[in-house]
Amino acid sequence: MLFFQLTWESFRFALTALKANITRTILSLLGVTIGIFAIIAVFTLVDSLENNIKSSFSFLGTNVMRVDRFPFASGPQDYPWWKYFRRPPGTLSEYRFLQERLKSAEAVTISASASTTVQAGSNAYQGMQLTGVEYTYPDVYDLPLEEGRFFLESEINASRNLAIVGRKIANTLYPNLPILGKEIKIKGIKFTVIGVFEEEGEGLFDAPSKDEACVIPYGAFSKMFYTGKNGIEPTIAAKGKEDDIGLVALENELTGLVRAKRGLKPTEEDNFALNKTEFIQNAIGSIFDVISIAGWVIGGFSILVGGFGIANIMFVSVRERTNIIGIQKSLGAKNYFILFQFLFESVFLSLIGGATGILIVFGLSFIQLGSLELILSFKNIVLGLGVSSIIGVVSGIVPATLAARMDPVEAIRTT
Repeated sequence: MLFFQLTWESFRFALTALKANITRTILSLLGVTIGIFAIIAVFTLVDSLENNIKSSFSFLGTNVMRVDRFPFASGPQDYPWWKYFRRPPGTLSEYRFLQERLKSAEAVTISASASTTVQAGSNAYQGMQLTGVEYTYPDVYDLPLEEGRFFLESEINASRNLAIVGRKIANTLYPNLPILGKEIKIKGIKFTVIGVFEEEGEGLFDAPSKDEACVIPYGAFSKMFYTGKNGIEPTIAAKGKEDDIGLVALENELTGLVRAKRGLKPTEEDNFALNKTEFIQNAIGSIFDVISIAGWVIGGFSILVGGFGIANIMFVSVRERTNIIGIQKSLGAKNYFILFQFLFESVFLSLIGGATGILIVFGLSFIQLGSLELILSFKNIVLGLGVSSIIGVVSGIVPATLAARMDPVEAIRTT
């Protein structure tokens, strides 16, 4: 109990010292405030940019592996596109072959896309992303609907002229009116709308958005567009199971089945690429890791200056209160009581400066930067307060130790 009482007294002495020199306290805060603001502002911007970019690529799905001609690649390495160009595209028969035999996937699907114009009466929407899908499509890709429903398997098999559209298309073709059950025309062919996707809003980049998308049965799409070699290439995709070896098992089984379907000999190399959608997210993450390091460097110099400022102020405080320290020690004050006084004062200075920097970032997060929404995460708040605490301890430990080790007689004589 005595220890806690002395600690509380140290806490009160530190607060009293800070209030007694309010101007010096405010000036001491500036360095730490600027440093924490710089670090947390950079991390907040980086996190917001990374989340926005990754959400822009959400249409690729998660734990999804695609069978493509061209592999995903990054960096300046030699990319033999001429070799990949000669590879055959995926086919509907390969999709059905995989659907029957693939065991390590939750689902497998095939789709093909084209840009076209959709009409309804005198209204038209150009640049719509039209996609022909199978009934397994929502099992592989996330397709949240705001209204209506997805296609039935029988409707897909019968190639019915049904469509699900994005919110922007719905608002353009039938402004201020419900679109469910209404007819739209795609390349002169009538389709009935049975669903509307949830609105996504504008992304940071011009990535495909469900707001401007329309999906129809794969058979209906094939009647309007030629698919296959020398036409629109369909994409076969499989969703791996949610475990550590899910994608590894899926990759191995997919490789064997596609090779078997295409009749490749053991000595022949693959004439296809298996692309993981996580490749893009990992590439984006590595870029922002570098930016985060730059943020630490930028904020680190400010923090260093702030730390030196606090240390200098603490040395001044120890010198000013040397006589008081001598009196306290002569009355029986323990060394840790003196140590905690100055250490708490240093940590408080740093924490207040850090909290001020975080509050400034929080205020800036309400400013809308185009389509970019700044979000101050709990992780960054904890990081800012943690760095502030460490800077306070490092900056104050030497002055506090010198104060705790003073000889009471010499300290009292000091003027």
